[in-house]
Amino acid sequence: MTTHVVAVGPDASYREMAGLLRAHRVSGLPVVDAEGIVVGVVSETDLLTGRPAAGRTAADLMTRPAVTTDSDELVSSVARLMSRRKLRRVPVVDRQGHLIGIVCRSDVLRVFSRPDEDIRREITQDVILDGFFTDPERLTVTVKDGIVTLAGAPGSVVLGRNIADQVRHVEGVVAVRDRFTYPLAAPAS
Repeated sequence: MTTHVVAVGPDASYREMAGLLRAHRVSGLPVVDAEGIVVGVVSETDLLTGRPAAGRTAADLMTRPAVTTDSDELVSSVARLMSRRKLRRVPVVDRQGHLIGIVCRSDVLRVFSRPDEDIRREITQDVILDGFFTDPERLTVTVKDGIVTLAGAPGSVVLGRNIADQVRHVEGVVAVRDRFTYPLAAPAS
């Protein structure tokens, strides 16, 4: 995400918004209230269809409620949201709804262009070895076009699922295939 975000208040004028879009070469502006909480978004389309009549403000033209995401959301989920809702950008908010950044299409695409070998190296070193103190030689990690396949015997269902969950958060991971072999549970007596 980009943390330097150009935003406007609800009372921003049509002219002010058009100038900001042009000057900063962005296609939309989050609209925030006095506390910095995102209340809407004004896009180029909103301005083009909203005729520049005197007195038109962000509050008059914005799309609301704003579609937002939080900083912990998986990039793949944000990409699906953007595709489903036909969005060019999504404001990133904290738990209270305060604007902390913005994700645009190019940010999402940049993540998915990460080389598979870089992804594999991060998973084996940072996630498996350093994060879970597990010998990566016990497991097989393959990455093809951002799709990670995990195989081998992690030792427990909990460890395997925790590793798979962490791998989903690695930048550039499109999907995770959990092919771990888990020990069979002992039958109940």
